[in-house]
Amino acid sequence: MDFEYVGPLTDVAKGTALQVEIDGVEVAVVHADDDNFYAVRDECSHASVALSEGEVDGCTLECWLHGSRFDLRTGEPSGPPAIEPVATFAVEIRDGDIYVSTTPSNGVEP
Repeated sequence: MDFEYVGPLTDVAKGTALQVEIDGVEVAVVHADDDNFYAVRDECSHASVALSEGEVDGCTLECWLHGSRFDLRTGEPSGPPAIEPVATFAVEIRDGDIYVSTTPSNGVEP
């Protein structure tokens, strides 16, 4: 599994998301309320808007347009209007830096 360097941990404050490009795919890197870092496809599966502009709540990321929430661990929506999951990507922390896998970890193609 290949990983791409994203930046230092300090670039993503707790409770926020950062939009990055990984291997040509827009990805939201999220510092969740559980203090872990997650990465998901930065596009709502319902309305094709950037999830990184939404709100982090616990281990979910809420789409700002219609309120769909996606579990950062699985990519699954918690309910309508989104019914399709978003791709998730493995995150590694190395010496204070964030690295994100170039391959989806939940089988959903970006």
